[in-house]
Amino acid sequence: MTELELLGPRASGDVLGSAVLKAVAEDFQVDEVLDIPLSGQGEHLWLWVEKRDLNTEEAARRLARAAGVPVRAISYAGLKDRQALTRQWFSLHLPGKADPDLSRAEDDTLRVLKQVRHQRKLQRGAHSANGFTLRLTALQADHQALDARLEQLKQQGVPNYFGSQRFGHAGGNVHDAQDWAARQALPEQRNLRSRLLSAGRSYLFNQVLAARVADGSWQRAQVGDLLAFTDKRSFFVAGEAECNDPRLAVLDLHPTGPLWGAGAAPSQSATLDLESTVGGRHPALCDWLARAGMDHERRILRLPIGRLTWHYPEPDILQLEFVLPAGCFATVVVRELVDLVPAGQTDSPCVF
Repeated sequence: MTELELLGPRASGDVLGSAVLKAVAEDFQVDEVLDIPLSGQGEHLWLWVEKRDLNTEEAARRLARAAGVPVRAISYAGLKDRQALTRQWFSLHLPGKADPDLSRAEDDTLRVLKQVRHQRKLQRGAHSANGFTLRLTALQADHQALDARLEQLKQQGVPNYFGSQRFGHAGGNVHDAQDWAARQALPEQRNLRSRLLSAGRSYLFNQVLAARVADGSWQRAQVGDLLAFTDKRSFFVAGEAECNDPRLAVLDLHPTGPLWGAGAAPSQSATLDLESTVGGRHPALCDWLARAGMDHERRILRLPIGRLTWHYPEPDILQLEFVLPAGCFATVVVRELVDLVPAGQTDSPCVF
């Protein structure tokens, strides 16, 4: 599958040039934002961990081995990119145990920066946002045009696509999900099952969002939409009055798209018609997600970019800093600016 098939059209116009992202880990930095006051006491040890070129699951396994506990005793809020420099929280369940020596887990790819006790374990999805520092190198684009585009993105946000990372190389996770859906079966391995269910849901959401980007309705509410605030999971139906809510204009309130699962879609009117049309193209996948026990949820269509700033450390480097809600992809911001190409191959596009 191509990037266009997995995501959809760009909303801001043609790309303005090309650049390299992730030439080194420091070019893609992520800091988890967790607004939970830690008490300093309790049977859970919370760890603020810096990882370099290391995925979250492997970091959890290493921490478990060093602490002498099973992996199930390790919790984290979310998965972070492997090819990056990331800082995130983990928690270890240590009832009746002293703080372990975690130095055996540490090397150039993992460092424990802080550890604090707390009464409760870290829950999945507990973080409110992620802060990003991205360096686009080997930049081939006009600075003035980039500045204008970035000002545009600051004002209108970007389509909240699931990034290509969610789908595996060339959409392999989507192909696998479709194969399992055709058999109405599920993989036994928990991690594989979770990955494929997530890929299937994300693909269907992107299909709906792509259609709304194409017709220009991704930024505005229409009667029958389900609206949600940036940082809330709950939603409500839009009537005429809700479509004129001033919070839509300031990127606080947004139309949403479906994360497929059991039950009838609660959207109405033209929104329901569009979502039903997309689902009708993939009936086996929709039924598979429902049978797997997934609940119907919603995701905002528009991604506001918090605290966006940028500068050019060198003429061929653009450094971006911004904050995104948890579960959103920094690469969909970059996608509205430039094509990404592999290091040393600045004349051939590469999709991230």
